[in-house]
Amino acid sequence: MGVWSSNAEGPRVARTWPSALQPSNHCLGGPVSVACTFPKSLRLRKRAEFTRLTGSACTFAVKGFLVVWQTNDLAQPRLGVTVSKKIGCAVVRNRIKRYSREIFRHNRLLLPAVDLNVIARRGSATMDFHSVLRELEKSFRYIGSSPCSRAARSL
Repeated sequence: MGVWSSNAEGPRVARTWPSALQPSNHCLGGPVSVACTFPKSLRLRKRAEFTRLTGSACTFAVKGFLVVWQTNDLAQPRLGVTVSKKIGCAVVRNRIKRYSREIFRHNRLLLPAVDLNVIARRGSATMDFHSVLRELEKSFRYIGSSPCSRAARSL
């Protein structure tokens, strides 16, 4: 649980987070499992990895996002997030990236071995976490059952 202290004038009193701000992450409260981490090996980091996805025929559009993916030779899915300056200021762009990474982190064990790029559209700037969660989970379910993924698994 998170702990914060009072302001500088008063005595330092340790308090717990209010219940509205209490994290609902199933990974808290014990040792961190491998499923709850997001190491660098699960990220698309180089420009070549992103450009390889631009010609991919496997795309899925949901409200506020375009998800592009292609199978990889690794045993795990990897995520890249693209949010252009057209979407909003840095605060908005960083929030969308945080939401996308968190949703991927919790759903990555359900995905096949693919490289995927979540491209934010203008509609994503006004979405809250639950809306982003609903849309990205919809796209992740499609990736798991789409013809592009099934064809790659049969090879």
